[in-house]
Amino acid sequence: MKSIFDTVSLECSKLVTEHYSTSFTLATKMLAPSIRGDIYNIYGFVRFADEIVDSFHDYDKLFLLNKFEKDLKDALEHKISLNPILNSFQHTFHKYDIPLHLVTSFLKSMRMDLEKRICLTDSQYQEYIYGSADVVGLMCLMVFVQGDQIEYEKLKPSAMALGSAFQKMNFLRDLKTDFEDLNRTYFPNTNLQNLTEEAKNKIVEEIKSDFKLGYSGIIQLPREAKFGVYTAYRYYFKLLKKLQDTPSSQIMGTRIRVSNLHKFRLLVNSYINYKLKLV
Repeated sequence: MKSIFDTVSLECSKLVTEHYSTSFTLATKMLAPSIRGDIYNIYGFVRFADEIVDSFHDYDKLFLLNKFEKDLKDALEHKISLNPILNSFQHTFHKYDIPLHLVTSFLKSMRMDLEKRICLTDSQYQEYIYGSADVVGLMCLMVFVQGDQIEYEKLKPSAMALGSAFQKMNFLRDLKTDFEDLNRTYFPNTNLQNLTEEAKNKIVEEIKSDFKLGYSGIIQLPREAKFGVYTAYRYYFKLLKKLQDTPSSQIMGTRIRVSNLHKFRLLVNSYINYKLKLV
């Protein structure tokens, strides 16, 4: 029965999420069960595409991405795939009528990572952020609002801003790995060989601005989604504070993390704020 295969597919997407991101898994578990699986499905899809361009250095990445994209196209057209990650994603895609252009923009940004570019221009940076992060936030938003177009349009700017904030946080945290291992510099006009406090603080202020707009949308989210998204917001904001307090020279020398103990405290505090309707 296909229902068994669909269940297995969902479990695969959940497993991918749990293995690749403990923080995202924690936030997703705070969502209502009715939408939790669909967020796993979206994460599994974007994670596998990202892994192709970021991790499979001993393989033909272009071939793998082309095949992944073709398999995705077939999955969306026929509403089934023997790739369980794509099978679960196509289910969520059709269930909420996710706009195809969001998926197309995401894959375009993944292709940008295949280019041997040392740094991005301002326009390339904006295009990459939109495709790699904003559209993922918008896919999740379609799930959160149950496909309601009016609510989607209302919350669209804040969802994009939150996606941007999360992605820029990842860039700032992973400066060393991206620069030394992947030969990438995402932030325009930034010399990573001599990262100054001024340059770091400029990036931090940009992220704070995104967080501010993102938070304005969080407080308007449906109850099924609010606590989970708020939990993710609190985690990343804590991480931003740690990066802000870390000298620029040290950011290039280590990967800043939030300990499991602090994650637990953030979760408890977020829950209290949520139950007291402070968010």
